[in-house]
Amino acid sequence: MHQAVIKPLVLSSLFWLANSYEAFAQTPATTEPLVEQAIVEPADAAENPTPTQIDTVVPVENTGTAMSDELESSAEPNLMNIDAEPVPSALTILNQTVQPGKSAVLKWEVEATFVDASAPVPVLVVNGTKPGPTLCLTAAVHGDELNGIEIVRRVVHEINPEKLTGAVIGVPIVNLQGFQRANRYLPDRRDLNRYFPGRIKGSYASRIAHSFFSEIITHCDYLVDLHTGSLSRTNLPQIRANLMIPEVAALAEKMGSIVVLQSKGAPGTLRRAATEAGIPAVTLEAGAPNNLQKDAVESGVKSVLSAMDSLGLTAPKPFWKRSEEPVFYQSTWIRARKGGILFSKVELGDTVKKGSVLGLLSDPVSNKTTRIVAPIEGRVIGMALNQVMYPGFAAYHIGLKSSIVEAAQPQELLPEEPSTENGGPDIANNTSSESPIPEAEEVGSDEEEFDADESTSIEEMELPTVDADD
Repeated sequence: MHQAVIKPLVLSSLFWLANSYEAFAQTPATTEPLVEQAIVEPADAAENPTPTQIDTVVPVENTGTAMSDELESSAEPNLMNIDAEPVPSALTILNQTVQPGKSAVLKWEVEATFVDASAPVPVLVVNGTKPGPTLCLTAAVHGDELNGIEIVRRVVHEINPEKLTGAVIGVPIVNLQGFQRANRYLPDRRDLNRYFPGRIKGSYASRIAHSFFSEIITHCDYLVDLHTGSLSRTNLPQIRANLMIPEVAALAEKMGSIVVLQSKGAPGTLRRAATEAGIPAVTLEAGAPNNLQKDAVESGVKSVLSAMDSLGLTAPKPFWKRSEEPVFYQSTWIRARKGGILFSKVELGDTVKKGSVLGLLSDPVSNKTTRIVAPIEGRVIGMALNQVMYPGFAAYHIGLKSSIVEAAQPQELLPEEPSTENGGPDIANNTSSESPIPEAEEVGSDEEEFDADESTSIEEMELPTVDADD
């Protein structure tokens, strides 16, 4: 049933992208093939190089005031040249040169599987008329994440190269093979976002990662990697970044008013590999996979445009008013201990108290309903969509309000198996009094269910692989 719905979406998305790239390519843009040229220098110049000089003044005898005045006047124009505006340069990438004030659609091709079966991946490049930083936007590293594709399209197509300082490189669909199959992974079931920066003689995923990283990412001064939730989960628009690195924290701050979550990123992720290579990088999470969600896309576009404005790529302008959002230095996943059909009682962005009912798990065989309870106060920054769940499935991602100092001393969660014996707390009674369930008749069991991950310290903050940001 899901395949029947997804295939038309993917086909329509492919046609839409093809039309977009064709229109983008028709904008005033020229590319020049990069021709290898040998630079020949005179032998004496090569052996005795001399630095470029603004002017050469030969010492002369004092022949009068006129000569001195002439030397001073001749030197003035050269001194003024020191403060002249820097000249914009052409951007060379993928063996193509994009001139200043131009835009182009280039092609990144990975090693073909057989009979040239791999299709080229479009790379959108806009080179401004003034020198500045290069911002890279990547999306669909996981092939089923569509919101990021639309974010890249909207941002890049709205750029006027004549008014741009620096350059923007946008890759709307990194994992084209996964996108064509509406699938998160590569054809060999590997997660591309666990293999960066890759190896030239590694696995198929590792070779793709190496090619993309070396041919495109190394040209970036900043990187924003766009993602959504995974495996039928959705995320509140948020930035995930290693805030312990000042350059990365500064980039996260430039993303505007959006929730920020401290996270190193799992090993092999594009964000972490770029950061380790000296390129400040963040992940922008928004929405759910296999969906184009208007609110998530608009939030992502605003954050990227805010970053461009703050980085000096675009002229400062008044931005829309957005409420201030917190920075979470800690987070935890609440997991289902039993299987069943999930019916959520909370929404993304909700603030929950300790003991609040997050959702109900209904067993269609026994007709019993189990409550999933928040073991700690926080905010819902990610959650599973209503679906059939299995024991251990990550259901709710809770951001914990804490300072950077408090994060180094994690607070304890509720015990994994609450007990009323030996004077222990009666969790069921406490919870029911704090957040009674209106539909009490639906509950066939008073058992409170939660299975929270251990709260982590700042040095150990990682998200589970099952729903990592990357």
